[in-house]
Amino acid sequence: MSDISELDLQNLRHLIGGHETAHCKLAAYAEGAEDAQVRQFFQKSAQSAEQTKQQLMQFLQ
Repeated sequence: MSDISELDLQNLRHLIGGHETAHCKLAAYAEGAEDAQVRQFFQKSAQSAEQTKQQLMQFLQ
């Protein structure tokens, strides 16, 4: 991991946690959706949140 300040580390942790929460909630909403278009919208949004979380986690390597 490169030199990263404690504040930056805390901010990353906060952002990663927020995207993880969003991913879980959006995936749950997708499971409960009866309309196919609504389900697809939530699935894509959940996938986007997961991808962003993974990108943020790369800063920790």
